[in-house]
Amino acid sequence: MFKHDFKRYKRRLPPPDLSEVIDFSQDLCSNIVTVRRVSPICDGVVRDSQLGLKPIHEWRVYELTNRHGLLFIPNPFTDLGQRYWVCRCLKDFTYKPQKLNIDEHGDLEDGQRWWDTCMKDTEKGKALLQKLRWVTLGYHHNWDTKMYSENSRGPFPEDLAVLCRYIARVVGFDDFSAEAAIVNYYHMDSTLSGHTDNSEENKEAPLFSFSFGQSAVFLLGGLGIDEKPTAMLIRSGDVVVMSGMSRLCYHGIPRILSTEKMPWDDVDSKSECPQRRRCDLSATCDAEDCGSAKGLRKETNLATFPSCFSSEIIHSCAENCFWEPFGNYLRTSRINMNVRQVLYPGVISLHSSDEL
Repeated sequence: MFKHDFKRYKRRLPPPDLSEVIDFSQDLCSNIVTVRRVSPICDGVVRDSQLGLKPIHEWRVYELTNRHGLLFIPNPFTDLGQRYWVCRCLKDFTYKPQKLNIDEHGDLEDGQRWWDTCMKDTEKGKALLQKLRWVTLGYHHNWDTKMYSENSRGPFPEDLAVLCRYIARVVGFDDFSAEAAIVNYYHMDSTLSGHTDNSEENKEAPLFSFSFGQSAVFLLGGLGIDEKPTAMLIRSGDVVVMSGMSRLCYHGIPRILSTEKMPWDDVDSKSECPQRRRCDLSATCDAEDCGSAKGLRKETNLATFPSCFSSEIIHSCAENCFWEPFGNYLRTSRINMNVRQVLYPGVISLHSSDEL
């Protein structure tokens, strides 16, 4: 049943009927999903506004009644928060020590950065933009053995770990620790075949999925491939948590869909002020058209963000002149960060047997 539905939603001509796809932005049938109450967390250390997130009281958290443990959070990010993570995925997560699918193709020379090369070399960049399909962070997933190894482990981005830890606590997973991630880069004709994520030693910890850019049809099946999947529409900013029974269920992406909403374009641009580049965020700008810059100073004040967040990205991603190439990429692409915990709580490394 999973393969049948996957092929049906993947079909180009005639286009598939999407009436059975759950859209969490619409009214929902009570026998399909239940709504979970979200308990605010105010620990005095990190608040939602400091992570590019909307206030918790505005969040909606859904759980599928027919797929226990599958949680869906429709876009909890601010518009600027979406920009931050898109910039991180394209500019910062795409060079060493991360591993890229294009590493073995010889497309980049030693020391070259994928995003910078794409922006500086128009002819080469056009091809490179299409070639990047995945990046691994932290524990690098071995696509051949489907295993992790201490010999293939890099530092995990601290800002992404903080984001995951915060959202995990909000939905009731206090012990979650982000240790590995796969960032997937989809284009309009991309798919992700049905599979299960079972490479981690700790299969009880949830998986966290963050999507930005174009929309996608997400299929979640059962523990066996013969079970009929549930289809969901994932929009930019949506968060999917696979826990409990759903943690080991078959899932995949048969189709990327053009989005009607582009929240990343809703940020008031500071670059509209001609004096912006001569103004420090803490200074006063006298230009009459600098109102949008003043309005964003509070949100982009570094003092309100954890120190592990990229100060360059925080300051720059609200600038249209800086953001434009990232926004252009999103117009025909989707980015997904899939974060998981590899080890059991209290364990600091994989067993020595895994190294043999």
